Amino acid sequence: MINPMPKSIDRGPNLSAERFVKRYRSEKYFKYLGLFAIGIALSMLIVLTSSIIFKGHSAFWQTHIAIDVQITSEDVASISNANFRGITRTSIRSEFPEVKSRRDKKQLYKLFSNGISFEIKEYFFKNKIQSGGIYRVWVKASADIDMLRKGFINRDLEETNRRISDKQLKWYDQLDQEGRIEKKFNVTFFTAADSREPEQAGILGALVGSILTLFITLILSFPIGVGAAIYLEEFAKKNYWSDLIEVNINNLAAVPSIVFGLLGLAVLLNWFGMPRSAPIAGGAVLALMTLPTIIISSRSALKAVPPSIREAALGMGASRLQTMLHHVVPLAMPGMLTGAIIGMAQALGETAPLLMMGMVAFIVDVPGNLTDAATVLPVQIFLWADAPERAFVERTSAAIMVLLLFLVTMNLVAILLRKHFERRW
Repeated sequence: MINPMPKSIDRGPNLSAERFVKRYRSEKYFKYLGLFAIGIALSMLIVLTSSIIFKGHSAFWQTHIAIDVQITSEDVASISNANFRGITRTSIRSEFPEVKSRRDKKQLYKLFSNGISFEIKEYFFKNKIQSGGIYRVWVKASADIDMLRKGFINRDLEETNRRISDKQLKWYDQLDQEGRIEKKFNVTFFTAADSREPEQAGILGALVGSILTLFITLILSFPIGVGAAIYLEEFAKKNYWSDLIEVNINNLAAVPSIVFGLLGLAVLLNWFGMPRSAPIAGGAVLALMTLPTIIISSRSALKAVPPSIREAALGMGASRLQTMLHHVVPLAMPGMLTGAIIGMAQALGETAPLLMMGMVAFIVDVPGNLTDAATVLPVQIFLWADAPERAFVERTSAAIMVLLLFLVTMNLVAILLRKHFERRW
């Protein structure tokens, strides 16, 4: 007897309901996993930003001390040749006549920045003092006094465990009781170049160096990158060589930045003889590093232009070159500019290739042209982070805040340009 074929078991609507419940449960778990990942990323960003702001906000304020400077009519008459170093020290000693020994005098002078004689000279020049007398001048305090004022030095520790002696604390308290110590906005941080003294160090030199370096990067990488993208996308034949070039461009976008620094060191400095630590050399290296990003983004912008634009222009009798220059490129330019700005933002934050090019030197002057010795903001941050003084810690964080502000601004400009010029096809 042949057994009949078994009938298929029909579980009815229960099986479909179980599948739907399982599917929705999986989607819900995946949604929660994505929200958890976003929450972790935002938390890390908040922690990092908060840490930088907490450490760096105090750098925007600098402790100043008021001293009564006594200057004679003879010094005013020949103010350019006056001995302001001696005038300054005499004025400081007059505030504390009990200080007699040479050792105590050295400790007393350390309450003030080493450059206060130049500040006092600038004060008399700026205010055009015409007669002798006693003038109250606010000058910068030393980095240790600044740290004490901001609460970074514990005065309750033993004298051997802190950078400020008991005598200096006594003189500091006397000046504080007389109302001669105040915190003022640190203008020097934005108007001075680097210095060995933290209270005199600023970011202007690095900022100007960054602008000059990015200028070279832009004028070299943008025309070459856009030209290469137009040729590869619109004119080059699709064959083995064009595929090889495209693969190499994509690979160059992933090459570590220090490799470009080695290339610049070997070719630009040793072969072409470009000046070391100059914006023109650093900008050329960053241009090489930025080219793949601009080429890829420009090609994507050209692909986004509908083929109907090309067909309409060619149908009206325009040549392929006219079609590109008059119709396709103007429509793709917003995307090209966006890619260029993002590439510039990436170049602004690079340090490794510039270190290889020698832009790690200690530069105390603001660069005046493209061949002057200069540094850039990321390298300045690197140098300050390696400094032993506690006052450079807050200046490092403050410089990072300025760098992040520039990066956010450049990315915001890229987004606004894309939104403003973007066309929906």
